[in-house]
Amino acid sequence: MTTGLGWPEVAKPAVTRVGWPGTTEVGGHGSQPAPERSVSRETSVPATAAIAAALSEVSRETISESEPALDAEEPTAAPASAPRDWPLPRRTRVLTVANQKGGVGKTTSTVNLAAALALHGLRVLVIDLDPQGNASTAFNLDHQASVPSVYDVLIGDRALNDIVVAVPDISNLWCAPATIDLAGAEIELVSMVARESRLRRALATVSHSVDYVLIDCPPSLGLLTLNAMVAASEVLIPIQCEFYALEGLSQLLANITLVKDHLNPELRVSTILLTMYDARTRLADQVAAEVRDHFGELVLGSVIPRSVRISEAPGFGQTVMTFDPASRGARAYEAAAYDLAQRG
Repeated sequence: MTTGLGWPEVAKPAVTRVGWPGTTEVGGHGSQPAPERSVSRETSVPATAAIAAALSEVSRETISESEPALDAEEPTAAPASAPRDWPLPRRTRVLTVANQKGGVGKTTSTVNLAAALALHGLRVLVIDLDPQGNASTAFNLDHQASVPSVYDVLIGDRALNDIVVAVPDISNLWCAPATIDLAGAEIELVSMVARESRLRRALATVSHSVDYVLIDCPPSLGLLTLNAMVAASEVLIPIQCEFYALEGLSQLLANITLVKDHLNPELRVSTILLTMYDARTRLADQVAAEVRDHFGELVLGSVIPRSVRISEAPGFGQTVMTFDPASRGARAYEAAAYDLAQRG
């Protein structure tokens, strides 16, 4: 079988802006090494009782009858992963999570990887650069138009420090929220001097020490995504294990190369994450095999399955890491975050 694939609101809690650690400068360029410290290995993750939604139908023509149903076999099973040491990066890692195609799991992967890292003692800042503000929703943060947001940093004179808020219920995790105002930022940035470097300069002024900065990009290759690429040193690309997810990937890679050649020599694709993997379909296996064959060691060993729990969690203002930490989706993101940390 060939695929023809081608390569080249819940109630908002009170928001706090306190709890920033350290005094080391953050940024993908010129960052200072993070101070030595110990990482707590004991983490307590609250679980929320929830009934799984009905599974969506999958074409029976591509289903292997021997495969289990999604999330049905172990909704409350104990986590399979044993406690492990999570290494500290030598300096702050700034990763842009980008893919011009929508619906491949960019925001879901950003918030869950960030939560997994933070729950294991690493300090993480998430920058929500998508006008839809889905990352802010997943963290249960207020992101109405009147809220100070990334828009005020890119277009106005706000410092990034002024808009960052602590994520409820997860220590070591902060977020710079997005509002709908970002939808007009693409046009407003056009006339600005050094328009592609505004986020990079904002990150350079952050006076607090974090281990990871994850930038959630919109599903486009416009000025917002360009700002994210100029500000970062690494690109993480989520790829959905379905046919259409691979279309347009060559254009994304070409744009990354252009940014590297002309604006940010440090930029590189460091990580590929396979998402929405359905073990019951042969197509998912084929797409995963082709991605691994093409990208090799860039692809994380951990694969994110299709999971009802992952889809339900944002509706409760949570990531799956706190919504149902024993679910297959939570354990998959924990394993992926650990793999990511090991590569640091």
